[in-house]
Amino acid sequence: MTQQTNQGNFLDTPQLATGVTRFWLIRHALVEQNARLCLYGSLDVPLCPESLIAQRPMYEALAARLPRKARWFVSPLSRTRKTAQAIQDAGYGPHALAVEPALIEQDLGQWQGMPHGELPQHLRLAAHPFWPVSAAECPPEGESMIDVSARVGQALDKLAQAHAGQNIVAVSHGGAIRAALSHALRIHPDTALHFSIQNLSLTILERLEEGWRVVTVNELPGI
Repeated sequence: MTQQTNQGNFLDTPQLATGVTRFWLIRHALVEQNARLCLYGSLDVPLCPESLIAQRPMYEALAARLPRKARWFVSPLSRTRKTAQAIQDAGYGPHALAVEPALIEQDLGQWQGMPHGELPQHLRLAAHPFWPVSAAECPPEGESMIDVSARVGQALDKLAQAHAGQNIVAVSHGGAIRAALSHALRIHPDTALHFSIQNLSLTILERLEEGWRVVTVNELPGI
C-alpha cells in the first residue's frame, strides 16, 4: 500500500489529484507607477488602474484555472485583496477572503519609500542579483528574507494542518511566494530569490505525507 501511494505522488497524471492539500499562490497585480519608483515592501500601495483593465484576460484565465471549492486568503495589504476581488469578478464568483498576516511582503523597515538608486549606499552586504537585498540583509527596523522564509513557512504549515485535503488560494507577494518555495524545497532564501515570480503568476504547492511538492512556478494565466 505504501509503495502504491508513493507511486501516485511521483507518477504525474493529466489531472491534479483530489483530496490533496494544495496551495494556489498568486502574486498580486501590478502596483501603480509612482509606487514602483521606490522600495515599497510592506507599504500599502495601490494597484495600477490601467493594468487592471488591460489585463482583464489574465483575471479571466485565473478565474477559470482555480478550483471551485477552495479557501481564499489574502495578506493584510489592499493590493492582494483587490487582486483577489478582480479574479472573482472576472468569472470565479464571490468568495470570502480571510486575512493571513504572515503572507505579507518583506518589511524593508527604514528603507521603505526610498528611491531604488539610493539603496546601494545603505547596504551592508552585497545586493542579490534578483532582489533589492541579499537574504541575510536586515534593513533597520525591518526583516531579512531569512525572517520572511521562517514566518511564511510557519504559516504554510499551519494552514496545511488546518485545511488538510483542501485547496487553498492565497493572493500574496513576490517575496513571500519565493519564501514559500524556500520552505517547500528546503533551500536557502538566497537560492529561492532566483525564482521569477511575476505579477498575477500562479505557483502551486502540495503538502503530502512525504513532504512538500512543487507543481508549478510562475505560471502566467492566459499566456
